[in-house]
This record gives sequence, structure tokens and C-alpha cells, in this order.
Amino acid sequence: MSAGPGQPPATLPSEEDVATLVTGHSRQPSLLSLLRRSPIGLIGTGIISLVIVLAVISPLIVPHDPIRGNLRTRYKPPGFTADDGATHLLGTDQLGRDIFSRILVGSRVSVLVGVVAVMIAGTIGVLYGLTSGFLGGRVDGVMMRICDAMLSIPFVIRVVAISGIVGPGLVTLILILGLSGWVTYARVIRGEVLKARENDYVMAAWSIGQRPLWVVLHHILPNVIASAIVLAALQVGITMLAESSLSFLGLGVKPPTVTWGIQLADGKSVINSAWWMTTYPGIAITITVLGVVFLGDWLRDSLDPNVRGRD
Repeated sequence: MSAGPGQPPATLPSEEDVATLVTGHSRQPSLLSLLRRSPIGLIGTGIISLVIVLAVISPLIVPHDPIRGNLRTRYKPPGFTADDGATHLLGTDQLGRDIFSRILVGSRVSVLVGVVAVMIAGTIGVLYGLTSGFLGGRVDGVMMRICDAMLSIPFVIRVVAISGIVGPGLVTLILILGLSGWVTYARVIRGEVLKARENDYVMAAWSIGQRPLWVVLHHILPNVIASAIVLAALQVGITMLAESSLSFLGLGVKPPTVTWGIQLADGKSVINSAWWMTTYPGIAITITVLGVVFLGDWLRDSLDPNVRGRD
């Protein structure tokens, strides 16, 4: 029943209704509320959170020394209990080292390489893409031809070649992966910048005499950073796989540093008789990469304003 002239309305509008009247759009749900409704997002977040926690506290919870071995307990199957009462949950390797302890400690290197290398590649790629897309013209053409030249060489071949020349090592591996993975970010961000700079608010900023750097930082960058975040989440898994592959080939991290790739390499020659040496590190890699992919897919949908508006 509507109220008469001069009378207060029968019901007050809700806060969401007010926001809709003012902005023309309904209030979008927060990322946390979207995460609660997404099984894929919850699974991915849970896996990644668990891996990060284990990587941080692994030195405190490992049941055995991951480096020191015992030749009397080499190649023991999962569940083996030694004479001293020590139980090896996932078995031992060719030197009698505990597989479970090595997987826990190996997660530290995998997480470190994945996160730091992606941060390096993402920073370079975003700055490169912003510059190329914003300047346009001949500068954009030259910068994109450089990207095409980089993409003409397959990523794995490029990384293997550089690693073979420079030499293996943890810092070297992070720098190689970081300096080799920026091209993807550059091309994606450049495309987003080309679209963003045609928006009305960007044109308005130009018309009132805003400086180019101000326009980029306050009007263009906030509109392309979501794409960079989603791409970075997906690239973490690819980078971790690259680290494992290079360590498996002997071009990555060198022993005694423990990585999942080195564990795979140790067990490849005895996979028929000591299957646990490759199976469990392989499962750890698979689960972690799947968690990253799930999280990246959820972020891609959640950061899309059209998808959030429908939800």
C-alpha cells in the first residue's frame, strides 16, 4: 500500500536499493562471499594454503633428517619400521633417506621458485605491457616484435639453453624462469591497456590536462591489474612444473638441496622396483599444480565484473 502525499513511505529502501539508484548497478558481492559459493575456489585455496603452511613449518615437523641417509634402510617400502623404531611412512630412497621428510622440505623450494619467479616475470611484463600499450604507434610495434622474437623460441628450450650456459643453482633458476616468463604478461597487459585507454574516463583525464604518468597509474593500471593477478596465479603452477622439469634434467637446483624434481630424477631408474620414490613426489606436484589451476580459474571468474554482477 503506497503512502499518501506528505506521508513517509511504508517501507524504507534497503542499502542495496540505494546503491543501485545512485550508481545504476547493484552492489557486487565480495570475493570472500564468492569464495564460499565456489567449490573449485575453496579446493584451490585449501590446497595452496596447506602447501604454503607445510613449506613454512616443514623444518619443525619433519620426522627424519631429509639429507642424512642410512644404507641399511635403503629402498624400503612405505610403512617400513627400522630396528630403532623409526617408521618411514612413504618409504626410503637409494640412500635410505625418508621420502616423506624430503617431500615436506622439497615444498619450500617449489613454493619459493614459483612465487619469486612469477613476481619477477609479472613485474617486468606488466611494466612492459603498460609502456607498449600506452605509447602505441611505432614504439608499440617495435616492442611487440621483441615479444614475437622471444615467443618464437619455445619456453622450455629457452630455459634449458640458458641454464646450460649459466650453470645450475637456486638463484640462477629463479632468475632464468623470471626473466623468461615476462612475455606472456606483456602481451596480455598490452591488449588490456589498448582497450582501457579508449574509455571515457581516460579521455576525460586527458581533456583536463592530467599528466601521462598520472593517467597510467590512476586510470589504466587499476583496470588491467586484475588480468595480471589471474595470469600470475596460473603461471605459478607452470613455473613449478618448469622447476621440477629442470631439476629432473639436472639443470635446476643441485643436491643436497631437496626438490620434488630431484626426487623424481632419483627414482626414475628404479621405478619398477621402488615405485614409491617417484609416485609420491609426482602426486605432490600434481596436487599442488591442480590447486593453483583451481585458484586461478576462480580468480579469473571472480575478478570479472560481469560475472560478479550476475552473482
